[in-house]
Amino acid sequence: MLLHVGTPKTGTSHLQDVLFRNRHALAADGLTYPTDRFDGHFLAALDLMRMPWGGLEAQAVGAWDRLAAEVREAPGTSIVSHEILAAASAPQVGRALASLGHGDGTEVHLVVSVRDLARQVPAEWQENLKHRATLPYARFLRKIQDPSRRGRIPAWFWAVQEVPDILDRWGATLPPERVHVVTVPPPGAPRDLLWSRFSAAFGLDGRDLDIAPERANPSLGVPESALLRRLNRSVNHVVDPGDYRPLVRELLAHRTLSQRTDSPRLGLPEDVREWAVDLSATWADEIERRGYHVVGDLDDLRWAQSDPPPYVDPDRPKEKQVAAAAVDALRALLVEHVELTRERDALIGERDDARGVAESATSTRWRRRLEGSAAGRRFVRGYRWWRERSSRSA
Repeated sequence: MLLHVGTPKTGTSHLQDVLFRNRHALAADGLTYPTDRFDGHFLAALDLMRMPWGGLEAQAVGAWDRLAAEVREAPGTSIVSHEILAAASAPQVGRALASLGHGDGTEVHLVVSVRDLARQVPAEWQENLKHRATLPYARFLRKIQDPSRRGRIPAWFWAVQEVPDILDRWGATLPPERVHVVTVPPPGAPRDLLWSRFSAAFGLDGRDLDIAPERANPSLGVPESALLRRLNRSVNHVVDPGDYRPLVRELLAHRTLSQRTDSPRLGLPEDVREWAVDLSATWADEIERRGYHVVGDLDDLRWAQSDPPPYVDPDRPKEKQVAAAAVDALRALLVEHVELTRERDALIGERDDARGVAESATSTRWRRRLEGSAAGRRFVRGYRWWRERSSRSA
């Protein structure tokens, strides 16, 4: 079986979308992607790690055991994929591998997709914003560079981004030839190169699959990130997590603000960028030393932008740019409100029509019952006579 455990922001949303949409075609070729809903592996990961996630954890109860049972029962090769599995503790890893059949005759291959820290750090801060965070960028950068790593945000960041540690936890009982590291190409590479690498790692080469992107986790520009952080500060105490996800994360962040591609991109201050580049290079050296199977090029992990654009601070954005982003966000909310109102009114109309038909049918049935007996016919004649007399007197 193939077990893909992250890391976040390495093209995982597209990979999982392709696997889910093509699961029936894959099954016909002996590859099983076991789930009947697009977020099935996410719920299983939440269940495995007992993680709270905006109320979704209630839906996740028992999801990992169900997934593992499907994997054990499926013929051929199964694929399990979700990036938050990167944060699993050693005991959780042990439970996961055992439940999937490792040590009991199943050959488990581990897949870890990696990207240089100079791109991962800004992406992780933005991902925090999409989950209601309000931490300024400068404080986020200080926290993740603090060697103590105290606090929820740095603990999570390093759990899902420190590549050698992830490989230690998930690959401790696997031979290096069954650990596959997929590197994310640098900017400017062919658009389909990352998919080609995923395809090679998962044995998908030569299969006729629909790989057109439908689900993605796009990045935001500087003013859009600033707007989202301000919005979180304003609405977190009045909008429930279950409402925040579809309205703010999906509608505003993913479908609206991420489309504003002319905004300055989020990067790193020079000193932080140097730290990130140096650390990524040490990770690449460690992966090479351990002898894992690399799909791609470890120099992608050592990538350093030779002439980066001037750093734009999202904690001090240009207010005109933030205002323009806010107008687009308001427009999206208004359009969504109008569409939902029309859908509601249409449903109310359908309900009222159905109620009228039902009431008419009931009235017709009672009239037929009354007219079917002598007593009933006398009652109907008396009722009509009374109505006519009442109308004349009026």
